[in-house]
Amino acid sequence: MRVMVMVKATTDSEAGLMPEPAMFEAMGKFNEELVNAGIMRTGDGLKPSSQGKRIAFDGPSRTVIDGPFAQTNELVAGFWIWEVRDMAEAVEWAKRCPNPMPGPSELEIRPFYEMADFAEIAGPEIIEQEERLRAKLEGGAPAAERA
Repeated sequence: MRVMVMVKATTDSEAGLMPEPAMFEAMGKFNEELVNAGIMRTGDGLKPSSQGKRIAFDGPSRTVIDGPFAQTNELVAGFWIWEVRDMAEAVEWAKRCPNPMPGPSELEIRPFYEMADFAEIAGPEIIEQEERLRAKLEGGAPAAERA
């Protein structure tokens, strides 16, 4: 089961405050444990929403909205993609995580849809296309080479 573990933003992360060296080191050790256990697929921190953009869709129209965005506690400051047996394993790993922020903070764990979840609506050609795309992504070129 693949899950995304999201580090929820705080006023500190939205202000762009960098972590203390001890927290950065503790998180590095935790990430190493995840990798060594075969759990972590990828993960990164995100810059504050003031450096982001949103694209709002309404039928054919598109509107670009500049950050920062309100509701700090609804924003994501970082993420991991984990491969776990089940949600219980994801929760156990998340509980071992060092506090990712200087003060109170939260992690949110959400499972990914798998192609099996779409079995009733996706025909074999759609499933084959998704499998081809996933294989291509796993061996894809870096963004700098696509430019």
